[in-house]
Formats: sequence, structure tokens, C-alpha cells
Amino acid sequence: IQLGGNMDYLEKGWFTEFSPDDLQKFQQTENGDEKQLKSDGIEMGGAWSGQAFSLQVNKILFHEKSKFQDILVFESRSYGNVLVLDGIIQCTERDEFAYQEMLAHLPMFAHPNPKKVLIIGGGDGGILREVLKHECVESVSMCEIDEMVIEASKKYLLHMSIAFDNPKLKLFIGDGFEFLKEHKNEFDVIITDSSDPIGPAESLFGRSYYELIKDSLKHGGILASQGECPWLDRVLLCKLSAICGQLFASWAYAISSVPTYTTGLMGYFVCSKDEKRDLSVPAREISDTEVEKMNLRYYNSAVHRAAFTLPQFVKAALDVA
Repeated sequence: IQLGGNMDYLEKGWFTEFSPDDLQKFQQTENGDEKQLKSDGIEMGGAWSGQAFSLQVNKILFHEKSKFQDILVFESRSYGNVLVLDGIIQCTERDEFAYQEMLAHLPMFAHPNPKKVLIIGGGDGGILREVLKHECVESVSMCEIDEMVIEASKKYLLHMSIAFDNPKLKLFIGDGFEFLKEHKNEFDVIITDSSDPIGPAESLFGRSYYELIKDSLKHGGILASQGECPWLDRVLLCKLSAICGQLFASWAYAISSVPTYTTGLMGYFVCSKDEKRDLSVPAREISDTEVEKMNLRYYNSAVHRAAFTLPQFVKAALDVA
């Protein structure tokens, strides 16, 4: 099954995530007992050239093309149900908490009292689930461009989509850019839970988007956005770190381990309009009892601090002294 004009495919019971740069778009042909893959010559960009990642498939649960992207959900042998957008794995039941908890709780615990929160993207519901674990939150606005992602997640990612019926949620289906233009100086925390910087999410990695977020944050407000992989996206990291440094009074970069993301390492940009805010230190510490109460499996206060301790090559990519 060819996915979304990409080279990611299902073959002999396996889903494989390839680099578009390596495989371009392939057509499968039969040559006796031997199968060959042939390129049709279409040039496509890729970030992880020379490698691939595979998961064994038990069965396909959902596969449709929305107005924006190809959406696939399959049951894997070892990672539970898996959400794939345009051929790129977004989350699995087994390890999603490592990403969701860090992207949500780094900014939430860095803020002393986040009452009003905005989530851009996040159609699987995982970030929403984590944000609503904070009792101080009074309202959560969520703007997701692709309603089909939400509907597929409600049906096949039940552990992640459990909070869509929460009365604190205000759900908007539409473009995050347009939403931000209409909401100035309004939010304590804004979280961008986007897919990779291709397709419908590409615009969420540019300066104009970060400018809109800055304007939508209250004084002292905090932004968190997924920061891709430092092993693979050093050019993007350099670009985004420059944007964050120019627009925000303080910013920092954190990392965590997520096995089913390419290389297993994921990055996060965390920024604040408050120059005195040390984002690497939780403004609200949590005890072991609170960690258990919130059902946290990755995040705690010690992990918060440790996540901002970066290897030298990451500092170099970010141009951090």
C-alpha cells in the first residue's frame, strides 16, 4: 500500500518509514519470483537519509486520505496501535507518553499558575490529556486543522483521546495561523503539537508563526513546540533557535527519548516572554505522590531539569555557549 505519495509502505506484514530523499516515490513490479522497486523520478526532501524504521503489522485499522494528509492507523505486534501521517509515525500506544508528557509538562510546570492554555495541533488528544491533569487549568482551547485525525484517534487511540469530552475544552477545527490572529495577549501557555515540517505542518516552523504565538501569550506566558531530532535536523534547529532567541526574552531546548521516533531522540523548544524565567527549573515542584496521582510515567521534577542538560553537539547546533 503506497501512502500519501510517499515511499513509506506496507510489505509482507511490516510498515516501514523511509526517508523520502532516499527512496523517492516507488512503484512495485513483479519480475518472476523476485520483486523490484523502481523510482518514478519524483524528487522529494528527506531528513534521515540512509536509514529506515519498521514495525510488524497485525492488521490495518484505518486508512484514509483527508483534505490535508494521508492518515493510517494500524495495530502493531509490539507497540500497540500506531498513528501514521503521510507515512511518518506520529505516536504509538507503547511509548507515546514519553513525548506527550514532556511537551505538555515542561511548559506547564515552568509556569507558576497556568490557567488558560492553547494547543495548536494535537489531534490525537495526548497533549490535551496531559494538560488537563493540572488542576489550576480553567480552560483549554485546541485548534486542529484536520478533523479526520481527531475522529480516527477517538476510535483507535482510546488511551490518548479520553479528554475530548472534558467541559474545559474549547475545540476549533481550522488553521492555527488564523486562530492566533484573533486571540492576542490571551494565553498563559501555548503548546504546538505539530507533525513534521512537511505538508500541513510546514508553516508551523517559520518566524511568522512564532511572532503570532508571542502576541497571543500573556506577559510571562510560555510556549513549547516540538523541536525535531538534533541528530537529523541541525539546520532546522539552528534556524529555530535563532527565531526563539530574537523573539523571546528567554528560551531553552530540551530532549527526551521516544523509541519510535527516528533515532529515538526528540527535542523541544520552550520559550517565555519573561526574561527572569529559568525554564530549566520547574516553577512548581511535584512530589512522588503527585507524580503517581497524575499517572506520570516519564516526567518528574528531576527529569525536567535533566532534559535541558544537552550534549555538546546539540549545543553547537543551537549555537548555545
